[in-house]
Amino acid sequence: MTTLPSTPPPVLRVENLEMRYGSTLIQKDLNFEISKGDIFIIMGGSGCGKSTLLKHLIGLVEPAAGHVFYGETDFWAAEGSERDTLMQNIGILYQQGALWSSLTLAENVAVPLKEYTHLNAKDIRDLCAFKLQLVGLAGFDDYYPSEISGGMRKRAALARAIALDPAFLFFDEPSAGLDPVSAKLLDDLILELRDTLGATIAVVTHELASIYAIGSNSVFLDPVSKTMIAQGNPTQMREESTDPRVIEFLTRGNTHTEG
Repeated sequence: MTTLPSTPPPVLRVENLEMRYGSTLIQKDLNFEISKGDIFIIMGGSGCGKSTLLKHLIGLVEPAAGHVFYGETDFWAAEGSERDTLMQNIGILYQQGALWSSLTLAENVAVPLKEYTHLNAKDIRDLCAFKLQLVGLAGFDDYYPSEISGGMRKRAALARAIALDPAFLFFDEPSAGLDPVSAKLLDDLILELRDTLGATIAVVTHELASIYAIGSNSVFLDPVSKTMIAQGNPTQMREESTDPRVIEFLTRGNTHTEG
């Protein structure tokens, strides 16, 4: 008798999630799974709730209904130290970077290290230099955010996001405001960090180049029906979907779009 290999359990699972702002329904009946090592794309038209979903996943906004599981732990049912432990395993890159303008790049990266570790000042300084080196900013430790380019600020914010070696990384429109070359470099860096850190990554984006370059799995949110209407590998979705809303988004009306 041949034993088939078992499918590894998802590291993040969303069940029957419902999102609202007050009485206004944003999305309902969201059900999807994210596997270890995925670069999971959250996509859809404007106003569909992509960034709101991200906030539900990282603990900023509690859903109106449903569950977010990290492994077997129900995130929103967890309390105290259990939720703190989960939060320390999450790194976040916000759309505008959200660096402290009054702190150097090294000091920005040091914030979570000072908050959540017992490392001494020298070890923190050395680790900050290493994280900045990982994102291509070696030697920029003492620069302030105002002294570097937008693309470099995104990378500095990424260095802070990986300061604690999190198992999960969440990016909100990481390519926003970047020129195509800088956006491509950031995509390459995301792939490299996934492979180096073994992290599982979720990305909110509408940029087709990034979606096809880095996405291994995805969910498509529809603002009209207010639910997910497609999920899976973005490239495969573009080639096989019969839903005109999905096709329009993934080709921008050009059925000859190349991946």
